[in-house]
Amino acid sequence: MDCCITDKLHEECGVLGIFDKGEVGDIVASVYYGLYALQHRGQESCGMSINDDGLITNHRDLGLVNEVFTKEVMANMPRGHMAIGHCRYATTGTRNRANAQPLLIRHVKGTMALAHNGNLTNAAELREEIELSGGIFHATSDTEVIAYTITKERLTAPSIEAAVCSAMGRLKGAYSIVVMSPRKLIAARDPMGFRPLCMGKIGDSTIFASESCALDAVGATFVREIEPGEVVVVTESGVQSIKAHCDIPRNKQGFCVFEYIYFARPDSVINNVCVHTARQRAGEFLAESNPVDADVVIGVPDSGLDAALGFSKRSGIPYDIGFLKNKYIGRTFIAPSQKQRENDVRIKLNPIPDAVRGKRVVLVDDSIVRGTTSLKIVKLVREAGATEVHMRLSSPPFKYPCYFGTDIDSSENLIAYKHSIDEIAKAIGVDSLGYLQLEDLARLAPEANCNMCDGCFTGKYPVDPPSITAKSKFEKKLSESKD
Repeated sequence: MDCCITDKLHEECGVLGIFDKGEVGDIVASVYYGLYALQHRGQESCGMSINDDGLITNHRDLGLVNEVFTKEVMANMPRGHMAIGHCRYATTGTRNRANAQPLLIRHVKGTMALAHNGNLTNAAELREEIELSGGIFHATSDTEVIAYTITKERLTAPSIEAAVCSAMGRLKGAYSIVVMSPRKLIAARDPMGFRPLCMGKIGDSTIFASESCALDAVGATFVREIEPGEVVVVTESGVQSIKAHCDIPRNKQGFCVFEYIYFARPDSVINNVCVHTARQRAGEFLAESNPVDADVVIGVPDSGLDAALGFSKRSGIPYDIGFLKNKYIGRTFIAPSQKQRENDVRIKLNPIPDAVRGKRVVLVDDSIVRGTTSLKIVKLVREAGATEVHMRLSSPPFKYPCYFGTDIDSSENLIAYKHSIDEIAKAIGVDSLGYLQLEDLARLAPEANCNMCDGCFTGKYPVDPPSITAKSKFEKKLSESKD
């Protein structure tokens, strides 16, 4: 059995927006700290756009926040009253500086900066339509398609917010966006609510962010979530909410359940649910449905720790810290080659021998995507002296593509798609393997009061996936452009 490439999802992106009315202070530093708090959502590139009295300055590049925004760069950025920021991992589009965000568009109708989290399902069709009408693309991401679509609507729309609302009628799929014009800051979320977006306040100043942890980082107080389909406009006059696209019932929406399982930071609150609490519940449900005789429960940092604590509480098996995590390297998939990725597992995680030696270990993680990393981690635990290793996963088997903000667009390399649980257990070297039950997903965040997208587990999606013909045609064009 092949255990190939890497064993974690490549996540989507993080967005941030600030409209300062005097309480924020150093807006450049605030964007920096906000993006730093969102770094887990994307470690490939980042950027910020600063609005200084209508003049927008943009800086973006490949790298982590502290790599892109050096002291020299920070010192040379203007100190304005409005800003947006972005950190990215490539779910669509190649890894190059042109795909870094925010995008800055200069047009006869005005300058616009835009940052986006999510994936469109009709990006290929919209891109072809724009190209046939004379549009020229400089990047390969969905974000440029969104920017062009808004710009096109701006030709006839009476305002930038009206153009955003009109564009939303044409965009399909997942998008949480922040848009900045010379005088306005706009936040919008797709009608299905796939990806998170929230609003906070510092006095009269307004902050938008993908997660509430970024609000905490800049000293803002959480106010509320941006509703699915809502457009929020901030000007000197105040905050306006437009709900022209808020017509999909909560039970028909599709918030990504993987935000609770893996993507979001545990200290974030999303849809009125603390992510830490949702993950603990997953561990409790695992202990109920997949009990095991063992001596210790340990979690795989970081997203497995909360679930491990829940498993321990419900099972009565003692919890211990089983790994030391090196905090000075990024997530495993950042390494450019397979050999480096494999070495990174050892550099990133090191077992604590006294926690596992001579013991039957319950090893809790969030998921197995392809198999490689799990195989390495299990080997580390056994080499540290564990007599048995029983892996428990806080998600159901990952079998199907995700089209709404992660990089899994095929079932072919997903280990659970082709193999039974017993076969997977044998492949990764564990004594037993247990997954969260599909029916328990709805119990992770009952207070959220919205439907969750579980298409990566069931193959059933809240909206139609992208056209295979259009997607293949677009990917063929990308391949040809590299020749």
